[in-house]
Amino acid sequence: MRIAQVAPLIESVPPRRYGGTERIVSYLTEELVRAGHEVTLFASGDSLTAAHLEPMCETGLRLTPGPVDPIVHHMVMLEEVRRRANDFDVMHVHLDLLHYPVLREEQARCLTTLHGRLDLPAVHRLYSCYEDFPLISISDHQRLPMPPVNWAGTIHHGLPKDLLPFSPKASGYLAFLGRISPEKRPDRAIEIAAKAGMPLKIAAKVDRADLAYWEDVIKPMVDSTPGVEFIGEIDERQKADFLGGAAALLFPIDWPEPFGLVMIEAMSCGTPVIAFARGSVPEVLEEGVTGFLVESVEEAIERVGEIDRLDRAAIRRIFEQRFSAERMARDYVAIYQRLAARAGEKPIAAASAAISPLRLVNGSLDVHL
Repeated sequence: MRIAQVAPLIESVPPRRYGGTERIVSYLTEELVRAGHEVTLFASGDSLTAAHLEPMCETGLRLTPGPVDPIVHHMVMLEEVRRRANDFDVMHVHLDLLHYPVLREEQARCLTTLHGRLDLPAVHRLYSCYEDFPLISISDHQRLPMPPVNWAGTIHHGLPKDLLPFSPKASGYLAFLGRISPEKRPDRAIEIAAKAGMPLKIAAKVDRADLAYWEDVIKPMVDSTPGVEFIGEIDERQKADFLGGAAALLFPIDWPEPFGLVMIEAMSCGTPVIAFARGSVPEVLEEGVTGFLVESVEEAIERVGEIDRLDRAAIRRIFEQRFSAERMARDYVAIYQRLAARAGEKPIAAASAAISPLRLVNGSLDVHL
């Protein structure tokens, strides 16, 4: 198939460090190329890919010096995608919402994966205006706040099997990986580790918007709590050792997480996850097998004492079965093929309304014909 992948321009594909959406776009793009598809990636010029790269800016906008308006760059990119629409069987967009007015005439062949939260007040109004666009959710829970829309499927994220190798033995510390922000609750991670009597390593990005939270809340806790080490933002190579050496990953979130990529990164290493049961977490983790679902700090502390009974090799096997990039790409291709076929059979206005829903059941596509 001829497939366009349209990525955010904030980070490169893959990102140099933090960047969940761009990372998934990279994994999917490379797997599609490996499977023999003709893929064009619209992304920043410093992206690395085996696909044909259409550079839409010189570097990821987060690293571009001087004042930058991301909307301008994204609108220029979308106009280029619209202009070249007939070059592709399907256009897969990862921007959540900017492309709807530009690609409305191509909506039958335009698939959107929604990577962010959908419980914000204006979301209902927006999607009521563009209800015919085929959409992919990254968890079933992510869908709950949405109005009736054209869901084409739920597809869980996947990672290359060789990206983060299996680590059979842990090094005796707990890990927190991701971003320093109130909804990620690194304060809970520090409290859990301290009360459980285990060291905690924090590898996290501090965005400018969360700088006050870091300075006022988290940094004082790090400085005053024995056994807590703040490493900062890490890259993919560092992540393998960081997660692989952890006895468990702490994921004490306090928001409706759409997916939680770090959970399957830990599972790839064989590392169990102790997570608050919010958002997608119960879909991703298998209680008592790949980790523990908890409702309080006290329960998390108790579960830290039980992590040694979890089988790290079994966690890795479940990762390979449910969360590989190969599985993710197969699921997307099944939807691409149906979108392309429907677009060819019917007028654009009617094509997307006829798409039958697909969803994942235990990591496999359940197709309703």
